[in-house]
Amino acid sequence: MNTRLSALFVFVQFLATAGLQNIVKTDSGLVAGTGTRVRVYKGIPYAAAPVGERRWKEPQAPKPWSNVLVANRFLPMCPQIQLMPEPQSEDCLGMNVWTPATSPSAKLPVMVWIHGGGFQLGASSQTVYDGEPLASQGVVLVSFNYRLGVFGFLAHPELSKESPRGVSGNYGLLDMLSALAWVKRNIAAFGGDPANVTIFGESAGGTAVCLLMVLPGAEGLFQKVISESAAWMDNPVSHLRESWYGRTPAEKFGEKAGADIAALRKLSAPDLAKKTAIPLTDAEASDRGESYMPVVDGVVLPDDPARLFAAGKFHHVALIAGTNADEGTLLGGPPVRTMDALKAWSGKQFGTFSERVIGTYSPSGDSEARDAAVKMAGDWVFLTGTRFVLRAAAKENKNVYQYHFTRVNGVGRRTKWGAFHASEIPYVFGTLPDSPYGTTAMLFGDFSVGPDAYTEQDQKISEAMLGAWVSFAKTGDPGKTGAVKWPRFGDGHESYVEFGDSILSKSQLHAKELDMLSEYAEGLRSNHR
Repeated sequence: MNTRLSALFVFVQFLATAGLQNIVKTDSGLVAGTGTRVRVYKGIPYAAAPVGERRWKEPQAPKPWSNVLVANRFLPMCPQIQLMPEPQSEDCLGMNVWTPATSPSAKLPVMVWIHGGGFQLGASSQTVYDGEPLASQGVVLVSFNYRLGVFGFLAHPELSKESPRGVSGNYGLLDMLSALAWVKRNIAAFGGDPANVTIFGESAGGTAVCLLMVLPGAEGLFQKVISESAAWMDNPVSHLRESWYGRTPAEKFGEKAGADIAALRKLSAPDLAKKTAIPLTDAEASDRGESYMPVVDGVVLPDDPARLFAAGKFHHVALIAGTNADEGTLLGGPPVRTMDALKAWSGKQFGTFSERVIGTYSPSGDSEARDAAVKMAGDWVFLTGTRFVLRAAAKENKNVYQYHFTRVNGVGRRTKWGAFHASEIPYVFGTLPDSPYGTTAMLFGDFSVGPDAYTEQDQKISEAMLGAWVSFAKTGDPGKTGAVKWPRFGDGHESYVEFGDSILSKSQLHAKELDMLSEYAEGLRSNHR
């Protein structure tokens, strides 16, 4: 019997090496996937479960397994507010791979997706992120979970003391580095090319891929970047021990969770989340720096991302970056309905610069006050920083491109959110009529989606965006093999492609408004103390 089992094991290893079946050999053990035209491997551990003493530690290698791991289900979501019905667990650091390759020698381009959710929510298992449509176009599609909220971004003096690096707080970013290192070591076995990796993400994921561009630890882990709706790339970031921009230092804020790290590690995940929850009524907590987000620690994240981009201290890779037309309607948009409310809201956002901001957007009265606030919010949070990164990248690499998504689909009309934040995702993934908000209607409004919400034009936009993203992953040029003629951002006109009722090339997106907001952002950086 033992001899027969041994012979079977040798045969399985042969199949994995030959690439003839759905069994693949990773550096932790054999994994078996499902599917035929596109093979799918779900829930492959890329790091050990960060539980017990490993909570708030750098990701560690998973324990190797001796049997074949049947990778046919996603790992649970990382702990977060329970807005989606899927199970949650700290044992969540899983990798998912979709591959059309029939041989390890295929060397297909690799696309690695990083999900959004404000670094507090989300999971790679959300159905809108299904990788099969992208993979069927000749790429290996990868996605993964990373630690969120207090589990991923708690900075604390005691954690810094126990760390060999002497810092704490960026565990979610370290998970991303660990996942990308796993891809570099293992993706060739799935038919991917570890020397041709494109990282892409939206919202917090879009911010994350920009942050990875300035993380020293990410050197050589990717060759191309697609950033969708990155937030705050030209705005203040909290620091570990210093009160930059008047913000609470991250370690000081972390002490509010408790002084005894050993006791905090003994709490269950739900109890820890409850103990450290930031009240939803405290809308200004993030402005004070009192949130669980990436921080400048001087080691993992050496400095403010904007300062690093301005100094050319980033990985000089090909880039697509863009935003949606109505980013400012996120969560319903600013609480503004009148000019008086606009002045009060703008004053909190921009201080003494507020009058100039309002003058630039020039609402004529109460009837235009909300639209002006929505445009200000979208430009300030998303578009100003995106243009800042594009400009820096275009100085170092010719293959830099911008997009602007303006398509208002049935969902956008019904919610009155327009071309809202994240609405481009199912177009990119080819998963219409799905939505990243599909299971969170109670928070985001009526995002029930069905075929009636989309038309033939939506399908055309989806085919164009998916094709452009794949073309970029393959060649570094989104217009090389796709249907979209796409000028470079650094062509002297700051050109971009608009994906809307038509697909058009334009230039100088919101130039007047962004010039003014960029001046304000530069002033903040100059007076950070």
